[in-house]
Amino acid sequence: ADICDMAEFAKSKMPYVEADEIKTVKDAVTAVLSGPSVLLIEGISGALAVDTRTYPMRSPDEPQKDKSLRGARDGFVETLVMNTALIRRRIRDKRLRMEYLQIGKGTKLDIAISYLEGAADERVLETLRKRLKEIDINGISMTQQALSEKLQKNAFFNPFPKFKFTERPDYASACIFDGRIVLVMDNSPAVMILPISLSDFFRETDDYYFLPIVASYTRILRMIVAVANVIITPLYLLLATKTAAVPQWLSVLMPEKTGEIPLFFQFLILEFVVDGLRLASINTPDALSNSLGIIGGLLLSEFAVSAGWFIAEAILLMAFVTIAGFSLPNYEMGYAMKFERLFLLILTQLLGVFGFIGGVITLIIGMLCVKTLSGRNYLYPLIPFSKKGFLELFIRYPMK
Repeated sequence: ADICDMAEFAKSKMPYVEADEIKTVKDAVTAVLSGPSVLLIEGISGALAVDTRTYPMRSPDEPQKDKSLRGARDGFVETLVMNTALIRRRIRDKRLRMEYLQIGKGTKLDIAISYLEGAADERVLETLRKRLKEIDINGISMTQQALSEKLQKNAFFNPFPKFKFTERPDYASACIFDGRIVLVMDNSPAVMILPISLSDFFRETDDYYFLPIVASYTRILRMIVAVANVIITPLYLLLATKTAAVPQWLSVLMPEKTGEIPLFFQFLILEFVVDGLRLASINTPDALSNSLGIIGGLLLSEFAVSAGWFIAEAILLMAFVTIAGFSLPNYEMGYAMKFERLFLLILTQLLGVFGFIGGVITLIIGMLCVKTLSGRNYLYPLIPFSKKGFLELFIRYPMK
């Protein structure tokens, strides 16, 4: 009889932990549709949402794509509560914050903004909160990509990703300690890391588990492979058309004949064939996918060379760029490098040396035009230059 509102009732009489007061009918309807039970008591104003729901959930196994040699063997799942628990299990710091909100009129997607208070950029946090609240959409399907497109629109012809995703709780926790913000979404096993720049895509989970000298070596190797992945086929096409300018020590790499198909079209066809094999292996049952990729690639390449359509050098280079595309665990950056390579290949074929140089300059300008959520340049720490950030591109310093 002495209790007049639900907040007081929950504090004194409700033994369940996850119970929140609801003051409007709209919030009560949303709570019921989302799964929690709503408690109404005659004589007490408001309502009480008791989160007793349980969802079917798979075990937090290690993700297939973002694997680690020495790291933890767990990964995010499709349940928001479990994902936030995996982060809090690793960060037992009173400064850790999990801000909960819902977006979307129909789906009302549950989202948690995870960050370390005092370490995260408050300006970026305010910008993120504002943009999330301004999202006006009926429903969000394929949550991570739809949310990234709503948070920051990207030009259709700009392939560079503005957000980084990971399915590893240990890597997400390390990013939070570094002052980043992690966006955890319900129904998605991948969390969004922001703000990021181009250099963040060259850092992996194993950098935190290996010795500093080993992690520095793999980081440098990763960047060299990424650059070679973009320029190696356009550069080879340029040298093949300018054999007189090729140094003597490189002449052994030049082809004696270019095959029945021009070299430019060989590279172009092989790009599409590799993507076709990749799509076929994705849609093939697991028991047959590896066999399909290996046997299909060997048969097609052997037949193409023996028939005289393609040269062995072109197939060798395409095999390299295909393997190099997996040096980064991020799908979006892998395809961005592929589009850069095709762009350089076409310009080199059309304009020769000027096309190759102009294409490289155009790609750099394109990266300069990319705006991140923090407002910092995409090419940071090169532009604006930061000595500490530049050294961290190549060196993994010991943990402090």
